[in-house]
Amino acid sequence: MKKILISDAVDKSCSEMLHNFGHDVKFQPGIKRDELLNQIHKYNALIVRSETQVDGEMLALADNLEVIGRAGAGVDNIDVNKASRKGILVMNTPGGNTISTAEHTMALLLGMCRNIAQSNQSLKSGKWDRKNFKGTELAGKTIGIIGLGKIGREVAIRCQTFGMNIVAYDPILQSDINSSLKIRLVNLDKIWELADIITVHVPLNSETNHLISESVLSKCKNGVKIINCARGGIIDENALLKALEVGKVSAAAFDVYETEPPASENKLINHPKVLSTPHLGASTEEAQIKVAQQIALQINDYFKSGEQKGAVNSFTINNHDEKLLPYLKLAENLGSIQSQLLEGYIKELNVELNGEVLIKNSELITTAILKGFLSDRLTEVINYINAPVLAKELGILVNEKKSSVKINYSNLLTTNFFSDKNKKNIAGTVFDRNEIRVVNINNYRIDLKPEGNLLICTNIDKPGMLASISRVLAEAKINIAGLSLGRVEAGKDALTVITVDDKISNEVRNKISLLEGIKKVQSVII
Repeated sequence: MKKILISDAVDKSCSEMLHNFGHDVKFQPGIKRDELLNQIHKYNALIVRSETQVDGEMLALADNLEVIGRAGAGVDNIDVNKASRKGILVMNTPGGNTISTAEHTMALLLGMCRNIAQSNQSLKSGKWDRKNFKGTELAGKTIGIIGLGKIGREVAIRCQTFGMNIVAYDPILQSDINSSLKIRLVNLDKIWELADIITVHVPLNSETNHLISESVLSKCKNGVKIINCARGGIIDENALLKALEVGKVSAAAFDVYETEPPASENKLINHPKVLSTPHLGASTEEAQIKVAQQIALQINDYFKSGEQKGAVNSFTINNHDEKLLPYLKLAENLGSIQSQLLEGYIKELNVELNGEVLIKNSELITTAILKGFLSDRLTEVINYINAPVLAKELGILVNEKKSSVKINYSNLLTTNFFSDKNKKNIAGTVFDRNEIRVVNINNYRIDLKPEGNLLICTNIDKPGMLASISRVLAEAKINIAGLSLGRVEAGKDALTVITVDDKISNEVRNKISLLEGIKKVQSVII
């Protein structure tokens, strides 16, 4: 029998199921933090939603905690890294709120286009004002869906029922993968050009933060409508407010915000053309019951048989050979770098494994690469369980090539990703048991520690190039922390990789791209 604490308002079916499984369950939604810190050492499992902050302070006191279960998808309120270091399994319930969020998106879409909230309030105030609430039909309109994960696809299916034309952007999907759904896959510029309505269903990361900005809105159709049921921050709220005030955007619907809860005087929420809800995407009875029951089953299965469904950090507690752990980290980093550098629709991944450690654990290494690659590109939380499944669903062909031929490294891992636009190959190894290194990028030999903020430049190999790049960074007050240079032949193309202390803005990247001798500039965050 395990002791389990439920500290948030998870549906009661969760505690009932766990009790029936024979566990000692304490249901304390809304428990004060001080009380929770005093009690956490007693429990083997903790189940939360988004309210409880499972941070380093709490984990330091959780001496008997074996698993943390999130009744939902996001684990932003859980310090996964610190839980991993302590050997605590973190699991979530991805997919439980897919239908709920898709339906809420449709509710906002309809409410926005037919002025439901505004006309309801007007009628309740005693007015009969039909002229000012003329709506917009969905039939025949073009909706642009950014992100075709589970939620994005469900939204697309529902929009088809309303007779809408669907254009979509997804950095992973191939052009023919959703032909059965009659979705036209296009690039982002086409979304801005064609869409009457735009809805976002992507994760919030360095690439999607303020994805819809002032400059993007200027490219959109006059009178475009915007919906965000994904994550606050994907849309620049200040830019959207300006666009609403001048009529560039005719209406907007928001369920998520850059700051939650937003201030009561928030101008966007109070704008007459904006329909707002307080992060209700997953707030249906059905969704909450699904995730509550799912997390109860997962935790019981883990305690009963060690099965790790929904595990976010399962590789940290599987008692693998210590030699493997840094190679798993290397593989994830290589996948993440590839994800940020590669352009176009992803078609194929070729993995070359040279050395005993890599060959012996080839399946896990390849999964780690996919986990690193997909984590920046999908809304779902990616782990060692779902990464291969999602890659297959997305049509990514995965090949492994194993070799025992002696080379300069005892173990060398090479990733070759192919898209419809280009290909990238990156190789790495581990020195002295745990020193992770990237040793080759696109056939340029380098020695790079893959961490932090990286500036990657392809340039002509000539004197003064590094000084010119450094000058731009210095003007932006960005400090250089490390440097790696590679070239194939003197005087030809070369690769410059600079590790810096701060995130590199688009403005700095653009300035560097204009320098004489620079051919391409990209930035990566590890």
